[in-house]
Amino acid sequence: MDIDQWFQVFLLGIVQGIAEFLPISSSGHLVIVNEFLPGEAAGGADDLALNIALHLGTLGSILVVYRKDLIHILRDFQMLISIVVATIPIVIVGFTLKDYIEAAFETPMVAACGLMVTALFLWLCDWLGKVESEPLDQPQTPDWKQSVLIGLFQAMAIVPGISRSGSTIAGGVMVGVSRISAARFSFLIAIPAISGATLLHGIDIARGESGATPIAVLVVGAIVSFFVGIGALEVLLKIVRKNRLRYFAIYCLAASWITIAYLVIKG
Repeated sequence: MDIDQWFQVFLLGIVQGIAEFLPISSSGHLVIVNEFLPGEAAGGADDLALNIALHLGTLGSILVVYRKDLIHILRDFQMLISIVVATIPIVIVGFTLKDYIEAAFETPMVAACGLMVTALFLWLCDWLGKVESEPLDQPQTPDWKQSVLIGLFQAMAIVPGISRSGSTIAGGVMVGVSRISAARFSFLIAIPAISGATLLHGIDIARGESGATPIAVLVVGAIVSFFVGIGALEVLLKIVRKNRLRYFAIYCLAASWITIAYLVIKG
């Protein structure tokens, strides 16, 4: 590992920590950033072990920020049911389309197109949020129908470029959940989603289907994404309260167009 490779791992950790929670798609940005990095990235965005390490770091961020909520949720049967119901779609999609998804993680053009979808979701969320009447400071648990629909939005976010947080928050607002409650639910259902993906890819690693990545690299990536993720999550919650997601829609469109232009010029 030379200095450039350590820098790349550090950079990917920052990208994961920011993009996992800010509604700009961590998977899409990892694919695109890896495309722009010179030479062979340290592990690369398509390296299963490194990808798992980065996501474990942001999973830790959620557990820290929502640690008080998690204690109460263990006694909230309705919320537990809603989380389980919302997780079912991504489990089905993850198992049935696994090979196609892994191929998409190597395609920057797919990520760029996914960013445009994210921009649409964020614009709709921002527009609908202006007319919502539910108190933003009152926790709301989605019913099973709302949970299924939010889960479908989360399943779409398996595609690189489609933000998991952006799509699920937008989906929650579209089905009648307040912005703050939608954001809260979005990150609660991220816990089983990330944990499941980690287990699934961990099995692949155990079978020798992933290139060997030094343990030190995995640890650094996880630590960086963990600490950056905590800050990004706190920032997103403040942005959601102020209903300013449209700024991220503009960013996603710009990032998409720049990436597409780069890929076309590169040929």
